[in-house]
Amino acid sequence: MRRVSVAAIALAAMTGLGPARADSIWEVENARANARAGGPVSAYDAELLDRWGCLSGTNSAFCKRIQHGANSASDAPRRRTRKYQ
Repeated sequence: MRRVSVAAIALAAMTGLGPARADSIWEVENARANARAGGPVSAYDAELLDRWGCLSGTNSAFCKRIQHGANSASDAPRRRTRKYQ
């Protein structure tokens, strides 16, 4: 059984099917610091900011564009309907 699991791990490592790149809190904070300094430096920073969000008060065009829920349907004005007819 041990040989099978070792072979499976080796096969996954050779084919690139290993675990996805894990985000650490330091990478997220680094991306947020780059956003406060003017914008994301790399595509990976942009992905982290999109996934985890910017800090409140970050005055960056990128952060304003990715604000979660800013363009959702729940923010649209609702049509008033009568409760009782």
